[in-house]
Amino acid sequence: MPPVSGPAGAVVINGRPLGRFAIMAVVNRTPDSFFDRGATYEFRAALAAVDRAVAEGADIIDIGGVKAGPGAEVDVAEELRRVVDVVAAVRERHPHVVISVDTWRAEVGRAVAEAGADLLNDTWGGVDPELAEVAAEHRLGLVCAHAGGLRPRTRPHRVGYDDVVADVIAHVTAEAERAVALGVPPEGILIDPAHDFGKNTRHSLEITRRLGELVATGWPVLVAVSNKDFIGETLGRPVQKRGVGTTAVLAVSAWLGARVFRVHDVAAARRALRAVEALAGQAPAPRARP
Repeated sequence: MPPVSGPAGAVVINGRPLGRFAIMAVVNRTPDSFFDRGATYEFRAALAAVDRAVAEGADIIDIGGVKAGPGAEVDVAEELRRVVDVVAAVRERHPHVVISVDTWRAEVGRAVAEAGADLLNDTWGGVDPELAEVAAEHRLGLVCAHAGGLRPRTRPHRVGYDDVVADVIAHVTAEAERAVALGVPPEGILIDPAHDFGKNTRHSLEITRRLGELVATGWPVLVAVSNKDFIGETLGRPVQKRGVGTTAVLAVSAWLGARVFRVHDVAAARRALRAVEALAGQAPAPRARP
């Protein structure tokens, strides 16, 4: 299949335009992240991780205060404590980077908007309908994702779809259209199939193969596949050894037209995306060596 060039319109998040491909760096202020096990939980460690990601070419910093999977309860007050001060500090240190916050809660969305966030990453598929209202009120970008109707921080159990891609498309496009109707800037909306959220490995692989169908909706597609379980199960690799598989899925997703890539390893993702651009003839040809 030929590479898909993606929508003609630019992606603009809160007045900040993104390029053909944009890298979203994960920075978790959680003590129990599945990947880094709390390496960026401490405030100064989180800021150092942001500085590294920006230096390596990240376009977006995605700050999260609650582990996606099951674990210790994190109430609104604790989530606010974990993310608001980091957002404010990153806004001061990196005025031009796009700041995203991974949350499903409208209360958190409102607080981080006031602290300087540009994008609300609603990975749980609109479980709190007021979050889109917050994005509209503050003219922020919004990620519209598909979690198969799961409650936040729960895992799928014997989940089934007649057609998982059709289900994803129906849900994320409806969420995107609702967001526009509320007043969210359409150029700041991304759709995310949310690999592994409400899905098993077979579903996540099917979504990856058919990603072009999401791209064909005209909404810019975000993929968040970095080190996820479907990669580990497919390759039989533990969490810390899924880098090669992640790079492969990122490259395939870029080739099929995805625009934004949520990753743990910014430098590796940037190299992979440069390779895709070169293969697709969208980057300057390298100089021949004498």
